[in-house]
Amino acid sequence: MNGGRAGRGGQESVDERYTKWKSLIPVLYDWLANHNLTWPSLSCRQVQACSWTDGSVPNTLVIANCEIVKPRVAAAEYISQFNEEARSPFVKKFKTIIHPGEVNRIRELPQNSKIVATHTDRPDVFIWDVDIQPNRHAVLGATESRPDLVLTGHQDNAEFALAMCPTEPFVLSGGKDKLVVLWSIHDHISTLAAESGSTKSPGSGGTKPLDTPSIQARGTFQGHEDTVEDVQFCPSSVQEFCSVGDDSCLILWDARTGSNPVIKVEKAHDADLHCVDWNPHDVNLILTGSADNSVRMFDRRKLTSGGFGSPIHIFEGHNAAVLCVQWSPDRSSVFGSSAEDGILNIWDQEKIGKRQDNAGSKAPNSPPGLFFRHSGHRDKVVDFHWDTCDPWTIVSVSDDGESTGGGGTLQIWRMIDLIHRPEDEVLAELDKFKSHIQECAA
Repeated sequence: MNGGRAGRGGQESVDERYTKWKSLIPVLYDWLANHNLTWPSLSCRQVQACSWTDGSVPNTLVIANCEIVKPRVAAAEYISQFNEEARSPFVKKFKTIIHPGEVNRIRELPQNSKIVATHTDRPDVFIWDVDIQPNRHAVLGATESRPDLVLTGHQDNAEFALAMCPTEPFVLSGGKDKLVVLWSIHDHISTLAAESGSTKSPGSGGTKPLDTPSIQARGTFQGHEDTVEDVQFCPSSVQEFCSVGDDSCLILWDARTGSNPVIKVEKAHDADLHCVDWNPHDVNLILTGSADNSVRMFDRRKLTSGGFGSPIHIFEGHNAAVLCVQWSPDRSSVFGSSAEDGILNIWDQEKIGKRQDNAGSKAPNSPPGLFFRHSGHRDKVVDFHWDTCDPWTIVSVSDDGESTGGGGTLQIWRMIDLIHRPEDEVLAELDKFKSHIQECAA
């Protein structure tokens, strides 16, 4: 089911698509909050957002509390009556951190979501304990907040590729130096006493905030021939991880075997790769997204080094470069993808090849596996995140500068459960209202 056009036919304008989507909110959504951002944002997590500015105010990392309404409580008419230029009453800013440089990526530590890593326009990775960081006022001339830890090891800017290990406090990063770098936050405990107060970050060519402790990498991995755009840990192993880059390569690594690739797929896509995710329920499945507008699913048991990639399926439902992919924390076959076309698609790979027996259960020309399309953003959806506590709630953020001249839009939303629940279950529930519907139609 679609919050916009799922087919590949005639193109409609952004405004037409958005107007159509907004009229369908009461039908498609159980809950939705729309929050206008003054400045563009490139990343979000549940719920942390970042913004980078024109220099008139500092760049910030914002921590907010969000009131998520329980399923089947919000009035359908109410959630569709929002002002695009306003801030949602459900999103309340809790703390502001003045970030050194623009914030390109945010990732939280799964073992402790208060520990956050950020990527900026520098070689170093910053670690923040958002609980103990003081709340700051983002005014011109304000001094930058001081990270709790700085991770050094990159030789050039590392702007987007960033991941936290789901099982242990390890951090993974990639950058313009074509390197994949691994750290353990535990190393901070053993090196803190030895800190000499040096203001130089080894290999960075820049400075880190005074008195901020730093640690060097556990390992540096070489195999890409261009910028590394995204990295991800294997859900079951701190030693295994993967990376993708502008060289169109998907690389699998194992820190136990050294710094060289275990498997290198030379032609995973037909263009630059922007994103990768590893299935938390089935460690054999890996998703990639690319500037060729497609999402590809690989089975690592079927990968071989060299030559062309061999995806087990190609998902084609975007009209522009795919920027983010993420598996659902709740369903092993479900994942989302967002792109520069302003669309966030929800897919179920188990639906591929299954016969659609009921007329109208699949939109005409809908790509195989696509079952929901979120069209609430009017420009490129740069990041999104599934809520692990409420698995069908998603937070997404768009950079709206090019289309509206504004900053960005943060949305927290949940599709109506009639869309994703088992079909027989839904039909049984709807059957209870059959007589009522017939009376209304009479």
